[in-house]
Amino acid sequence: MISSGVQRGHRALAAFMLSTSGLLASAAAFANPVPWQLNMAPGVTSISQRIYGLHMLGLWVCVAIGVVVFSAMLIAMFRFRKSRGAVAETWSHSSKLEAVWTAIPVLILIVMAWPATKLLVDMANVENADMTVKVTGYQWRWAYDYVDYNKKSTGVHFISSLDSDSYRVSQLRSGMSPDSVKDGDYSSYLLNVDHPLVLPVGVKIRFVITADDVIHSWGVPNLGWKTDAIPGIINDNWTQIDTPGVYRGQCVELCGRGHAYMPIVVKAVPKAEFEQWLAAQAPPAVAASAAAVAPAPVAAPAAPQG
Repeated sequence: MISSGVQRGHRALAAFMLSTSGLLASAAAFANPVPWQLNMAPGVTSISQRIYGLHMLGLWVCVAIGVVVFSAMLIAMFRFRKSRGAVAETWSHSSKLEAVWTAIPVLILIVMAWPATKLLVDMANVENADMTVKVTGYQWRWAYDYVDYNKKSTGVHFISSLDSDSYRVSQLRSGMSPDSVKDGDYSSYLLNVDHPLVLPVGVKIRFVITADDVIHSWGVPNLGWKTDAIPGIINDNWTQIDTPGVYRGQCVELCGRGHAYMPIVVKAVPKAEFEQWLAAQAPPAVAASAAAVAPAPVAAPAAPQG
């Protein structure tokens, strides 16, 4: 009886480990967060991957310190306990030991601070961008203006709002399940929009970010950063996406009752495909006067009242 119970326990543990490993593997396969993902996503930009590298460096440094500290503590507790005849030493301190455990943390901080400082400097460098996108936060949607592309004005402007399926499900007494909202195989409830931000791969893009009413914050984890959108203030940041795909984010500053209705969807496509998309959006006046093109403004849908 006990043996069979132990076997069942082992089988349950094995199943749990397999399911967990499967979830972790799927987390690595998906570009967006998935249920039970336990770590940061490496992302799809050089900045996000460097952030991930620093995160893992800090994690393993903490693990190493924990192993040393807890090992020393356990050895002191069990090997040098009173019941085994251990007698406390009478010396008060060791200058050499104090110098060592002061020097080691300083060296660790230097090793970690050097790449972190260089990363912060590189993140702040928005020069030499080939494209500029203005992001404006509203309650509760995002406005995107393609200010220029390859030094040419485009005039592209549209509003990006929560997709209609998520909005319908979110209403009281809708009788619909959030699990029914999907984008392909991805569960996209409150994570999809009607008009994604289309961006080219392999192009340095500068973002200028502001807001029109209250403080919002524009962030996509796979790009490696978030930036506050503050009324009357222009903040900037940049990205260069290396891998085509769809990358999701959300407003990460509590901005009111519709805060959950401000998802961000970035669709990264090859450069040639992006230029075709841009050309297809050209309003007649711009198309007739210049090679740079822009889409006609899209009417903003009704604001979610969630």
